[in-house]
Amino acid sequence: MKIKAIITGTTGMVGEGVLLECLDHPDIEQILVINRRPGGISHPKLREIIHTDFFNLAPIETQLAGYNACFFCLGISSVGLSKEEYKHITYDLTLNVGQLLAKLNPEMTFCYVTGAGTDSSEKGRTAWARVKGATENALMRLFKKSYMFRPGFMKASPGQKNLKSFYKYLAWLYPIGRVLYPAGFCTLQEVGRAMINAAAKGYPKQILDVKDIVTLAGA
Repeated sequence: MKIKAIITGTTGMVGEGVLLECLDHPDIEQILVINRRPGGISHPKLREIIHTDFFNLAPIETQLAGYNACFFCLGISSVGLSKEEYKHITYDLTLNVGQLLAKLNPEMTFCYVTGAGTDSSEKGRTAWARVKGATENALMRLFKKSYMFRPGFMKASPGQKNLKSFYKYLAWLYPIGRVLYPAGFCTLQEVGRAMINAAAKGYPKQILDVKDIVTLAGA
């Protein structure tokens, strides 16, 4: 199956890694990225829309139809934000995008990057984990084919530019962590390949931890 994918968050570390993997993959036919600012990547497969307000997608709605996958990599840390601010950006924004895409592309596969420790019960003590859990649950109700990705530490892909500021100080941990604690370490290449394979082949589980991501990447 040829995949026509929408990718969000490609000016961030995770989204950029997923985008680079998609650009190189033969199963990806078209890619549409939606960014608030130019991503600086050009490729025959790639089209970019610059749009600043993800709460108002009406101006670009007609351009979002005809896709069979969305790799949603847009996210933000809860550090320094109130519970309301974090929920607005994480839950409200994601669902606003998801609801429109589900209406335009009802058979779409939706892959959402969430995080290890996400609280599916929505009742735990940690606020960010409850919000992420609520977002996952809402997306799984919205899309028949949806996969929640819960990666741990992710190794950047060759050529990446949009790395988090602290990454260079922690990158050396990856080879050690992969050996000693493989359940917590994967690469962004594996995340990207796993998303592509989820769209092309599916997976028995909707919530994927690091072990599932690595398994699906090699499928």
